[in-house]
Amino acid sequence: MKAMAVFQPGLIESAPLRDVEAPVPEPEAHEILVRIRTCGVCRTDLHVSEGDLPPKHPRIIPGHEIVGTVEKRGVGVSRFAQGARVGIAWLRETCGRCIYCQRGRENLCPNARFTGWDHDGGYAEYAVVREEFAYAIPDSIGDEEAAPLMCAGIIGFRAIRRAEISPGATVGLYGFGGSAHIALQVLKHWRCRVFVMSRGGVHRDLAHSLGADWIGAADERPPAPLDAALLFAPAGNLVLPAMEALDRGGILAIAGIYLSPVPELDYQKHLFYEREIRSVTANTRADAEDFLKAAGEARVRTHTVAFGLGEANVALRMLKHDEIKGAAVLRVS
Repeated sequence: MKAMAVFQPGLIESAPLRDVEAPVPEPEAHEILVRIRTCGVCRTDLHVSEGDLPPKHPRIIPGHEIVGTVEKRGVGVSRFAQGARVGIAWLRETCGRCIYCQRGRENLCPNARFTGWDHDGGYAEYAVVREEFAYAIPDSIGDEEAAPLMCAGIIGFRAIRRAEISPGATVGLYGFGGSAHIALQVLKHWRCRVFVMSRGGVHRDLAHSLGADWIGAADERPPAPLDAALLFAPAGNLVLPAMEALDRGGILAIAGIYLSPVPELDYQKHLFYEREIRSVTANTRADAEDFLKAAGEARVRTHTVAFGLGEANVALRMLKHDEIKGAAVLRVS
């Protein structure tokens, strides 16, 4: 099968992903083989390609926003029929036995494995996954629209939960790309007042078209205190202005898997009055199922820019430099 793989991580400008021919994986018991139609391009793929996330294999195929159809079923598969359309997300498997899994917090499982990092992902024509970690895709959502939902959408929804956002809240979004443009639509459906802080012109245009109540520079003070803030940009320096913008009791949820160093915090200025910082680590399957339901209710529509599979380096380079309006996807088949 055709694939784009990382053998030696490096700056995306050096095109570290290489075009390869790889064997089609064989599904084991309770696994499905998925023929990939499209795969979203996520900032985490950039971190894998550039080495911010240390390599776990000599050669890895990135990609974890996968939409495709069931090509082959392993022994014991019962959830999905042959030809069913499914999605594969970042969380690929957990042990199901540790205290975190038993408490319903499988996203913290120390034995978790991830698509496109521990196991080959969606920058390829085929991928395998355990059936219980695949998701049914509603017929009303097209392949390219659905792909960003499988990570950008799910992680944004997890961040919303971690920030304890309720309908009608005043929320700040720091960084505005694939994940934030989906989160904004859910928040507006919940009648929230949403302020967007972003450095990019194309991102601001998209935020305006989706109904943002105010748009400013990345570190600009929003016009009112925030009940909650979501940080999507991998920029640790934005933690300070986000914390300063929070109202008493407000929560900042940091949605990225990687963040540059956070400057020194001042207790009185940034944390006092029970303001909180919370990280977001992957997601549970319940998060994914609940998000897909919420996305349907909110009629979320992703704004995508399509690339060919062989253009993965180009898509990731444009993502790095904030040149994509919405989310990038790779058309595979």
